Amino acid sequence: YFLSILFIKSNPSVFTMNRKSGSGFTLVEIAIVLVISGIFIGTFLKSREMITNAKLKRIESDIAGILLSMSAYQDRYLHLPGDDSRAYSRFEVYHSLIPENVNGDGSGTIDGVWNANHIDALQGNQADETEKFFAHLRASGLISGGGQDTNRPTTAYSGKIGIQNGALQIAGHATIFGILDGSLAKILESRLDDGKPESGRIQADITQELMLSGSPSTAVQYNDNLTYNMVFHL
Repeated sequence: YFLSILFIKSNPSVFTMNRKSGSGFTLVEIAIVLVISGIFIGTFLKSREMITNAKLKRIESDIAGILLSMSAYQDRYLHLPGDDSRAYSRFEVYHSLIPENVNGDGSGTIDGVWNANHIDALQGNQADETEKFFAHLRASGLISGGGQDTNRPTTAYSGKIGIQNGALQIAGHATIFGILDGSLAKILESRLDDGKPESGRIQADITQELMLSGSPSTAVQYNDNLTYNMVFHL
């Protein structure tokens, strides 16, 4: 609106013929202001929608990418990344470290919590297999980065991505996308699942909850004013 007013004030000759000296804005001027304002608002809203859609597409792409990388690693080495009991011998990048700090236990399950975040995790015997998961994928070249890097990737909305076995009540391994706005979580649910945070192949819980393996979601519906950790079955 204010940009429209400035435009009119800076181009008075355009409107001189439509207004009397000393009078207020004419109907023509007001109509032009409304049209220009509508154009600005429409452009702004369209831009926001395009940005949101692009971020949604990236999240969906990240989900598919993690599944493909995990499957490719398992096909190639017959072990799950993170759980691989022979990672030390496979990848030269680990030869400066202690084998038991690098290897998983080979149980067929990626153990640990999705948001584990130990500093220099592979330097000591403290890393969860959920942290080694990304390190093994990087060491294999299936995702970018250094093989000793256990940091979790970041979502399009700046939250972290992790993996966990049995998160909420989803059987098997799932990838978790952290700190997603309720409005976005609602869209993802409607696009990919049943729209409910406590059921289906996609589940979620509010960010403050621990999401222990096997524990059900405390959420019964999505709230636009809350943030959620979303769990996607792999």
